Amino acid sequence: MEFKKYKLKNGLRVILAPTDNTATATVLFLVATGSKYENSQNNGISHFLEHLAFKGTKKRPTPKQITAEIDAIGGEVNAFTGEEYTGYWVRLDSQHLSLGLDFIADIVLHSLLPPKEVKKERGVILEEINMYEDQPMSKVEIDFTRVLYGDQPAGYPIAGSKEVIKKISRQQIVAYWQRQYTAANSLLVVAGNLGGGKKVLAEANALFGRLKQGGHQSKLPVKNSQQKPALKISFKETEQTHLLVGFKGGNLFNDQDKYPLSILASLMGGYMSARLFQEIREKRGWAYYVHGYIDFLTDSGVVGGQAGVLNSRAKESIGLILREFRKIKEGRFSQKEVAMAKNNMIGRMALSLENSQQIAGFLGKTALLEGKILTPQQIFDKIKAVKTADLRRVAKKYFINRGLNLALIGPHQNEESFKKILKI
Repeated sequence: MEFKKYKLKNGLRVILAPTDNTATATVLFLVATGSKYENSQNNGISHFLEHLAFKGTKKRPTPKQITAEIDAIGGEVNAFTGEEYTGYWVRLDSQHLSLGLDFIADIVLHSLLPPKEVKKERGVILEEINMYEDQPMSKVEIDFTRVLYGDQPAGYPIAGSKEVIKKISRQQIVAYWQRQYTAANSLLVVAGNLGGGKKVLAEANALFGRLKQGGHQSKLPVKNSQQKPALKISFKETEQTHLLVGFKGGNLFNDQDKYPLSILASLMGGYMSARLFQEIREKRGWAYYVHGYIDFLTDSGVVGGQAGVLNSRAKESIGLILREFRKIKEGRFSQKEVAMAKNNMIGRMALSLENSQQIAGFLGKTALLEGKILTPQQIFDKIKAVKTADLRRVAKKYFINRGLNLALIGPHQNEESFKKILKI
């Protein structure tokens, strides 16, 4: 993977990643803002703003005009909001790259945020929240985040709460947009068949050089005061119990722990022959989906297991997941298992970087959150360098009761019975 980094006069970072063996190009604009940058009075505002960006600009005044131009050339366009970033992207035939750059610049710099669309989109977002409420597989992850971090921005749902979304005003959204969408807080990535970097850079400078300079609001650091296992049991008449159990641990900057924890998460549930899939689905037939769970951000992280299981086997499934973590903590894993986990991670990452959109996402998120970019080969080397002693060290450090958390959705009401098994 080849790429070059630039900085425009206004301070906006630009990454160009030319790839010859593709006919497409992707333009990705990232802003370092998301639910971790919010408070209890505006939770969901990052996501709300992302929706409104597509509702009209002076050049493209209606939502239909926003999307029709890209639809007309067979391109793809979308956006996303996370805990620590918001992103806008378009992927298209590289002969239309100039249109892609103009389009992304237009919606992130010149959106009108029409008042009538704010009211309309409020309803759309409320229905999106309702959708998550009706999807236990998604809702259990939202509940798990709340269990992990409690009443602080790190524990807030990305889409926001219904109560807050109903009250957020256009004035709040405009102020948030003007404060957070600054050159120093943003990043532009253009990947794929670029047809010459000089032209792309010149166009980027002409379009995004107008992004304002200035400061932005930083996020609050994550507080961790957990001293014992924590859980949230949500009663719902579901056909299966959806659960997520795991441990706090690691972050994006702690390479010493991040890579060993990632290998252990892969070994536990990263593929079909991994421990959790074999124990719960293959040997017992208690689940359709079961896999490892891992998430690293700048100042927080978690490693665990997730599954949808027979209602009658919920407690036993949790016990099995914790039993496997206990085995890992005791050093009960083979060199063969570790080698497979490492090779699987390397292979899956290689597969995940096959097109311009994936390359742009990899480069952009890494540069935005970590402030540096390691090539895939450098990451592969770090994975290969992890030793058995590193795995044992991080397992003993993080797989502990005071970092253990559980979220569960299903026809269960006896929280005490789950508390009794929540230990390692």
